[in-house]
Amino acid sequence: MNASSRFAVAVHILLVLHINRMIRGFDATTSDFIAESVNTNAVVIRRILGMLRKAGLVVSQTGVGGGSSLAKSAEQISLENIRVAVEDGPLFHPHYSEPSEECPIGHCIQDEIGGAIDEAEAAVSKVFGGKSLAVLAEKMIQTDEFQTCMKEQMAEMELQS
Repeated sequence: MNASSRFAVAVHILLVLHINRMIRGFDATTSDFIAESVNTNAVVIRRILGMLRKAGLVVSQTGVGGGSSLAKSAEQISLENIRVAVEDGPLFHPHYSEPSEECPIGHCIQDEIGGAIDEAEAAVSKVFGGKSLAVLAEKMIQTDEFQTCMKEQMAEMELQS
């Protein structure tokens, strides 16, 4: 069973929207631009943007000059808001099918592991709820790697214009 990457991709998308507005002055960013940053197909980006739009985290405009932008400030968007918007269901599943009732472990595991799962999910929710997109962006922007990459991209954009 594979873990979903929707949360990580959604955070990436929202960071692109936030940083493009904050640093580059973009009012909206296209799904093609975001897809290039995430290194995936624009269809995947549009699907996740749809989930984020439904949750009220982004707004989108079609047509010339269209694209997506944050629906509220990055300070108002927590990682928990993002997780809830794109992940369907709990983080952990005890079993997808009922274990054997004839096995002593199978008979008891669902109840026993359920409490630990509930605690883990509450802890994740608390941590994610206390971290905003803005805080994540600020930490990232301060790194040397980000600064170097941004300077290279800006120089490349100037050459293209």
